[in-house]
Amino acid sequence: MRRAFYEEDHEVFRYAVREFVAREVVPHQLGWEDAGRVDPALWPAAGRQGLLGLAVPERYGGGGTGDYRFRCVFMEELARVGAASVNSQVSLVDDLVLPYLLDLGTGEQRERWLPGLCGGELTPALAITEPGAGSDLRGIATTARRDGDHWLINGGKTFITNGGHADVLVVVARTDPEGGGRGFSLFLVERGSPGFTAGRDLDKLGQRGENVAELFFDDVWLPAGALLGTEGEGLRHLREHLPTERMSIAVYALAAAEAALGWTLDYVRQRGAFGQRIADFQNTRFELAEMRTELDVTRSFVHDAVLALNAGDLSATDAAKAKWWTTELQQRVISRCLQLHGGYGYMREYPIARAFVDARVQTIYGGTTEIMKDLIGRELVRE
Repeated sequence: MRRAFYEEDHEVFRYAVREFVAREVVPHQLGWEDAGRVDPALWPAAGRQGLLGLAVPERYGGGGTGDYRFRCVFMEELARVGAASVNSQVSLVDDLVLPYLLDLGTGEQRERWLPGLCGGELTPALAITEPGAGSDLRGIATTARRDGDHWLINGGKTFITNGGHADVLVVVARTDPEGGGRGFSLFLVERGSPGFTAGRDLDKLGQRGENVAELFFDDVWLPAGALLGTEGEGLRHLREHLPTERMSIAVYALAAAEAALGWTLDYVRQRGAFGQRIADFQNTRFELAEMRTELDVTRSFVHDAVLALNAGDLSATDAAKAKWWTTELQQRVISRCLQLHGGYGYMREYPIARAFVDARVQTIYGGTTEIMKDLIGRELVRE
């Protein structure tokens, strides 16, 4: 069926993105995975190409467009080559950290951080998760207490992307032990702040080109101007921005599953067994038909959700639906595609093998599948 989701400007942008990915990403992917980190030089190159900070006003060096379809194009092109580690770090910039600065930052905070983040000269991190608090945000134990006109932060975070080398971090901390849901606030913490240290890089199953680290805060002294947004409204700020994060995961999940099916179609058309192509077995055709149909049906919902995000009326419930469904579908599709590759699907030189391990975290971060279903279920009960 005809796709009316993208317009001419998006396809022009796609051409530029595809050329950038082919030149700057594809030749280096395996080396970055072996090194455990994407080459930092990639980010200034992306900034010069205008690929970072798409929603940031041009005065700060951004793209000046709030049309999330441009982000979808970028994610699709990264998924097409299996660049999950690169995608997660681009998403960290555009879908996680920059929206907080745009929506909550003071004029001084925006002037200080937005140009460098859009240009790729600065690296951000979002420090929410703790050893005892993942999807349960109310379990956050890191504290921030007033010390005169300043703040002192104590605690620890884990599973923090870019944590080991971020220049600026958005940190969630408890500012009022008795405040309940209004007892949390957001802070901007700079690299090199006394008392702030990064621990070991964590050895992950997939997305191995993405640096993930532990963080420690030991009486980290912050000026009053480090507060981001309204004191005591940290959880509300997080909840207001979670739909964008979850849509970024959903869009990439769908794109990654589409890419896996494309690789598999190429493989089964070329590979033979028992005197015929693998594609000519009825079981293969049934598997392909089921996956193609599931992806086509899912795409309609995801595209509607993206358009709702553009319009500013995407609900947290619909974002949760998109997030859990697409990431679970991604698991199913990639697993079935790997099976159709046979033994070659188990070899890391084939993108399907890397996609298999890269996909596993998708149903966990940004809110687990179980949490997404519970959010949706609670909304249904309230109705």
